[in-house]
Amino acid sequence: MPDATSLIVFMTATLALNLTPGPDMLYVVARSVGQGQRAGVVSALGIGGGCLAHTFAAAFGLSALLMSSPVAYYLVKYTGAVYLVYLGVRALLDKSQLQERSELKPASLSSIFYQGVVTKALNPKVALFFLAYLPQFTKAGRGSIAWQVIFLGLLFNVSGTLVNVVVALLGGRIGEAFKKRPAFARKQRWITGAVFIALGLRLAFAKRS
Repeated sequence: MPDATSLIVFMTATLALNLTPGPDMLYVVARSVGQGQRAGVVSALGIGGGCLAHTFAAAFGLSALLMSSPVAYYLVKYTGAVYLVYLGVRALLDKSQLQERSELKPASLSSIFYQGVVTKALNPKVALFFLAYLPQFTKAGRGSIAWQVIFLGLLFNVSGTLVNVVVALLGGRIGEAFKKRPAFARKQRWITGAVFIALGLRLAFAKRS
């Protein structure tokens, strides 16, 4: 386990990073505004599940493969981008959501969780970030580096998930208020679809660093 000083610095930096609005937060907002607090919380937990995959990848060197192999990096990157765009297009074209009812047909919580895991896990830039960020706070004389990375990754994940859960709860309240307005209710699927497509395009055109 890292020493106390390293942990304090790590948690301070981690909290600042997790409070900074980014793709994960936008994804959770889209889900919670569109389908309520439960959907937002489940999407936050799904993102946390994807984050766990990156934690173990960083600990056991799989992230290094993405860094060293352009083919592997771009395969994962474009798979993730296509998946996000697919979710967006499906939301826009879903005929069940074109009815006159003000409520959107809800996606199942299990599918929302799965989508959160996949969208996070298929972002290679997160893998590279973990590979660069977590080892900085490890200490060679304080046990296995791999287990230290896993421990730090879990702390990062818990912090990020808690932040996203709060965002989901707030987003759900906003969504409930907006649903009372028919004009907004009719546009929910367009907002959700546009967010997913934008996230997919952002990932597709992001430069490797």
